[in-house]
Amino acid sequence: MNEEKNKKVSDQNKSEPNKNEATNKDNNPKAPPKEKSTEEKLKEAEEKLLRSLAEIENQRRRFEKEIKDAFEFGSFNFAKENLATLDNLQRAREAIKNDEKLKDNKDLDKFLENINIIEKDIVSIFERNRIKKIDTKNKKFDPNFHQAMSEIEDDKVEPGIIIQEIQAGYMLGERLLRPALVSVAKKREIKDEENKDKKDQK
Repeated sequence: MNEEKNKKVSDQNKSEPNKNEATNKDNNPKAPPKEKSTEEKLKEAEEKLLRSLAEIENQRRRFEKEIKDAFEFGSFNFAKENLATLDNLQRAREAIKNDEKLKDNKDLDKFLENINIIEKDIVSIFERNRIKKIDTKNKKFDPNFHQAMSEIEDDKVEPGIIIQEIQAGYMLGERLLRPALVSVAKKREIKDEENKDKKDQK
């Protein structure tokens, strides 16, 4: 009896499909993926093209900036070093001009004139390469372009006005090459005046 029952159960299992297999077939259909329409394909291609163009433009800008920075950095250092040549030439001219032994030399004026010509040539080369002297005459002190080396009491001039240029400053285009070293006017202190008055009364 038991053998007959077992045989019937096994026959039923063989005849009935596996439930798990049926479930798997439903969850993972092997139907082919839906093909994209021509419009969708065109839209995707357009988006890829726009992304590629944007990336190329960004690379072009980065490349141009790198070239510009390299050029400006190189010319900046070259210009800064050449300012020393101009400074030395101007110092030499002043030293020769004020030398007691050379004052009586008849060729002194010609020599100074030649130095002036060389100086003008250097300044002209600077200007052609966008290197310009910072104007300080009667200008208000500006820390972006000037460096104050001293303050001088002066009641005739408004405080903060530059009254003396110690060393010329220069710009390279819009970039500060070297600040101008200057002396700036300040108001005379009242205490000093009071002390002077007291001394005069004594």
